[in-house]
Amino acid sequence: MSGRTHTGACPERTCVGCRERAARTELLRTVAIKDACVPDPRGTLPGRGAYVHPVSVCLDQAVRRRAFPRALRVPGPLDVMALRRYVEQTEGC
Repeated sequence: MSGRTHTGACPERTCVGCRERAARTELLRTVAIKDACVPDPRGTLPGRGAYVHPVSVCLDQAVRRRAFPRALRVPGPLDVMALRRYVEQTEGC
């Protein structure tokens, strides 16, 4: 026996907006499709993903810091309108 415990290990990711670590289930995965950054709430879209808290504060910080193109490893800026609409809709609930 190795002495390790296997009780509910939950993967953690870092929010590209506030740079805080959180459980993957608390964050929203985003992917780059063409020149846009789109939400991937189910986590099934292909490609590299970047994680952000689904709140406008973290989204604004990530856009201001140009974190999405860097995290997703794409050249140039990304359109975040679809992501912003998704976050606004989920915040209202």
